[in-house]
Amino acid sequence: MDLRQLRYFLTVANEGKVTRAAKILNMEQPPLSRQLKQMEQELGVTLFDRTGNRLRLTNAGELLRDRAEFLLNQFNETVKEVKELDEGIQGVLSIGCVVSCISLLPPAIHRFKTMHTGVTFKIREGDHFLLDEQMDERAIELIVARLPFEASLDQDKHEVMQLPSDPFVAVLPKQCHYDPAQTTIRMEELAQHPFISLKTDLTVGMHENLMKEFRQAGVEPHILCECSSVAITIALVAAGIGATVLPKSVMSSFPLNNIHMFDILHADFQSDVGIVWLKDRYLSKSARRFIDMFSS
Repeated sequence: MDLRQLRYFLTVANEGKVTRAAKILNMEQPPLSRQLKQMEQELGVTLFDRTGNRLRLTNAGELLRDRAEFLLNQFNETVKEVKELDEGIQGVLSIGCVVSCISLLPPAIHRFKTMHTGVTFKIREGDHFLLDEQMDERAIELIVARLPFEASLDQDKHEVMQLPSDPFVAVLPKQCHYDPAQTTIRMEELAQHPFISLKTDLTVGMHENLMKEFRQAGVEPHILCECSSVAITIALVAAGIGATVLPKSVMSSFPLNNIHMFDILHADFQSDVGIVWLKDRYLSKSARRFIDMFSS
């Protein structure tokens, strides 16, 4: 059994049909079926349950799929590492970014491009869980995220480099009645406004920390809306629907029309930010240089 056969097997396992897999592999169906049979004969096991319209993996097939994915990924990363030994910093750097960290990327990418002109970028946006899945699938190498990174309870899975913390600010509609010279606000005042919370179904850390600050101030806000989009959250505030609290860096990416920012008094809480990657994964030269840029 060789790597070519493992690729054939994985494609059939993922597609569930030999005809579809053969099309993806750009080969005829009979030779592909023969390769699968040869693998089963060599291993002395049945890899697929062939009853029904769709091929289903047996227990032996499930085990082989898990091992084959690992082996092929390790092989591909080894090939990539060897090729990069004599190459400069070039190629595509794929980065994932949570919605509340998007404003951190433009200056970082601009700085990186001045040092490494041969690199292009692919940026994906999502929450911790979606981006972690994409990193497992090798679609991205790095994630810029709010901390703690909530996608996994396995502390040994990820490497995290913390970046400078980001202060929170209160964001209110401009039509609210306040002193034009006012630049700060207390949590008690903020709780008097309907509140729009930045939160997804799975990533709740920022929301929970914020609710803790309200409780420590002895107040409980009226949560009018939970929203997973920074842009929609700010649009709702600008429309006069409610107030919110966001990391200050977020606001640099949005116009301040119809909204007003306040520093929060007596609330000693910051938003931690970091770069996340997989410990057991080979990182491209460009990914390693991108990380190094923040530590220099």
